[in-house]
Amino acid sequence: MPWCPVTIGTNELRPESPHPLTASARTERVDDHRVEQLQLETPHGPARAHLHPVPGAVATLVLGHGAGGGVGAPDLVAVTRAATAAGVGVVLVDQPYRVAGRRSPAPARQLDEAWAAVVAHLRRGDVQGVLVTGGRSSGARVACRTAEETRAAAVLCLAFPLHPPRRSAHAPPRTRQPEFDAVGVPVLVVQGDRDPFGMPAPSATREVVRVSADHALGTDLATVAAAVVGWLGAVVSATATRRRDPPRTGPTPAPDGP
Repeated sequence: MPWCPVTIGTNELRPESPHPLTASARTERVDDHRVEQLQLETPHGPARAHLHPVPGAVATLVLGHGAGGGVGAPDLVAVTRAATAAGVGVVLVDQPYRVAGRRSPAPARQLDEAWAAVVAHLRRGDVQGVLVTGGRSSGARVACRTAEETRAAAVLCLAFPLHPPRRSAHAPPRTRQPEFDAVGVPVLVVQGDRDPFGMPAPSATREVVRVSADHALGTDLATVAAAVVGWLGAVVSATATRRRDPPRTGPTPAPDGP
């Protein structure tokens, strides 16, 4: 759905990371737009950030890829195009194991540490407006687990793998619901109604949009993109309202006497 951009201030910079970060950059063009690639050092090897900047962006959306895929996944591409058209800058991040040419993902702890290091670097100058983190599948899990550390204003989950496959037919079902429950900021989940990993339930802070698709979300990209853009607009507006009218702290003044 369309929405009107709301101009707000840039998030404050994060303190220096304990891991020194160095960057090398090169520029390419994608769909006639300039895309800057940064290679960023992390505690677990170099990651790669693909920056899709928007002049005067009202928000920055930082997205990670799935376990076996990359940032060229159709849903990530569709969301990038729709978000930048709506005034939101996008950064797509390749985890170090993908930069190294491996398809098997690193352990969760390493994924989280590398992701936090990348976001820390981006906060030093590449984040405009509200910072929203997220990703598809495994990348969505990383964003949820690190939402507090990265100080994201909200988290976007594309195809969240809620229930991992059972190790055997007799094994009890497993769930990643605690990763959702630990997120203290608004969350949007866009989930295929045929996703074998299950359908998350909505909550007071978690919106769930069902689309006609499987885990790849590739058969209804227009609905995926529209849902994300509408939600980003709501996040930006809500953040602007909170900054303009912060909650009152301390006791309420007593009314004047007669």
